[in-house]
Amino acid sequence: MSRLLIFGPGYTARHVAAALAPRGWSITMVGRDGIGDAGAAIAAATHILSTVPPDGDADPVLARHGDALAQAPAGWMGYLSSTGVYGDSGGAWVDESAPIGGGRRTARSAADAAWRALHPETRIFRLPGIYGPGRSALDRVAAGQAHRIALPGQIFSRIHVADIASALVASMDRGPAGIYNIADDLPAPQNAVVEYACDLLGRPLPPLLTLDQAGLSPAARAFYAESRRVANGRAKRLLGWRPAFPDYRAGLRALSAITSPASVSSPPAAGSALQR
Repeated sequence: MSRLLIFGPGYTARHVAAALAPRGWSITMVGRDGIGDAGAAIAAATHILSTVPPDGDADPVLARHGDALAQAPAGWMGYLSSTGVYGDSGGAWVDESAPIGGGRRTARSAADAAWRALHPETRIFRLPGIYGPGRSALDRVAAGQAHRIALPGQIFSRIHVADIASALVASMDRGPAGIYNIADDLPAPQNAVVEYACDLLGRPLPPLLTLDQAGLSPAARAFYAESRRVANGRAKRLLGWRPAFPDYRAGLRALSAITSPASVSSPPAAGSALQR
């Protein structure tokens, strides 16, 4: 039987587990409070996935279990990283060969590198902005929390959570260890996404504001300081993966079709670090 150990039972992890459930896998999820007790699960797992971001400057999973993970008998190991490790490319395309560590996410870059060097079967999945049910521009627009920022030329990539799950499952089925960008096919300005969500919901557009007028948090302002397009060709070639939602329009249309007006009006869940 395939036995998957997941560190971090969060939003993306739950979608990965749901995608594997029909296969009859044994899935163990370990939260932050249980990381220290995971030694036996590491030794028993055939597949290991960490979705846990750095805590300060350290990766909590590696800090506690780095040696055990390096010697684990698992035939597949995965780490969910961020395309933020590439920093600002001025809107240019980046692939897996691009240098990392020059952006705002130095701790994430260090964890990315440490996981890559940890085990010969490690796969690094670099993710852009994650959206999906209960966590999308539709929810922010409905809750009155969406922004349009006057930053011409600012562009970035995103990915539907179901497409992350399908990429990880494809990697478990085939494809070598290594680094994979998991992004959709159409990088786009954040304003375009918000405007399309408003159109789907029949809501007025938020005002176009400067960064100072928007009153954003420091983390949100830092997000707008970077611009890049993320290439996904390696995952397509080596994993045989294709996103079911190749652009934000397809993803938001699908979410709109399954979301009732009552639920879409509820405030969205707090975003994780991977969403930026």
